[in-house]
Amino acid sequence: MYGATRYPLTRVVSRHCCAKACTATNSSMFLSRRGNATAALSAKGSKGQMVTHRTSKKQEQKMKMSGSIHTNGRTVYLNGSFLPEQDARISVFDRGFLFADAVYEVSSVLQGKLLDFDGHVKRLERSLEAIQMPMPLTADAFLQIHRRLIAENSLEEGVVYLQITRGNAGDRNFLPTPQAEATVVLFTQKMQLVENPKAKTGIRVVSIPDQRWKRCDIKTTQLLYQSLSKMNAKALGVDDAWMLDSHDNVTEGTSNNAFLVLADGTIVTKSITGTDILHGITRAAVVRVAAEMDMQLQERAFSLKEVHTATEAFSTSASSFVMPVVELDGVQIGDGKPGPVACRLREIYIQESLKRAV
Repeated sequence: MYGATRYPLTRVVSRHCCAKACTATNSSMFLSRRGNATAALSAKGSKGQMVTHRTSKKQEQKMKMSGSIHTNGRTVYLNGSFLPEQDARISVFDRGFLFADAVYEVSSVLQGKLLDFDGHVKRLERSLEAIQMPMPLTADAFLQIHRRLIAENSLEEGVVYLQITRGNAGDRNFLPTPQAEATVVLFTQKMQLVENPKAKTGIRVVSIPDQRWKRCDIKTTQLLYQSLSKMNAKALGVDDAWMLDSHDNVTEGTSNNAFLVLADGTIVTKSITGTDILHGITRAAVVRVAAEMDMQLQERAFSLKEVHTATEAFSTSASSFVMPVVELDGVQIGDGKPGPVACRLREIYIQESLKRAV
């Protein structure tokens, strides 16, 4: 499907587990990420149900006034209201639905607290600025929404998904309506993050050409290529895919940043100076942790060949933290088990993130 002749995959058996210490963007197509929440659509014309976005002050006031806790499924947030997920309605004319004209963030939750929240909000601001949209709410208002959803949904471990679209334009048109106000959606997902079974065995990946659009630094909901790549990886019997540029250098994973460890212990990850990869929040935290531990780290391009000869490889993301990679294109990396560098970084990242959690 993605150049199988050039990127052959050999199926191999799963590797053994490592120590318990090692437990736990963008494409050129138009596809909105939906998650598991019920995002029912209303076809009631330009005034679709519950699509008119309140101003920041009105939203914050409505948040304070709405005090009921919903017990029928998850509580989600939509344009100033906390609703049962089955009652959330978004217009069929919303530009996030029609054009993937939207950005998003995913924040991890451990012990009922948010990890790296400040970094996620700052990246959200950068993404919105890049697509010429204002922040619809203040950072503090977003924090309060996150906290309330965590409380109402009794979320101890998992993620909070946030999406902001350019709103309901009243009809389908490539040019947005200037007066349309943003649609803001948040929901929670329960996940096993710390004791993720894959962190004990490591994951296997396949390489594919990076065919996304050229502004991968913007965290938009244009995720069709990434989704298709994950589908293809699953069909091949592996866990994920790492993307390659035209020089066979690794850019990043389908939803994560990529790292390798050289024989001398040096950690290598692609630089974020360009626009061809996402400026990962977990990536930044791991880079900081590595520096604090006096580990040698290089931010530069690295090739497919380097990965095959590396002693370790791993990826980073908000939902997987530091995830060991033990195989690429059927070639075993190192001894085929999660390595000590990835395991240690995972352990320290979790410990340090909890200290800073809000």
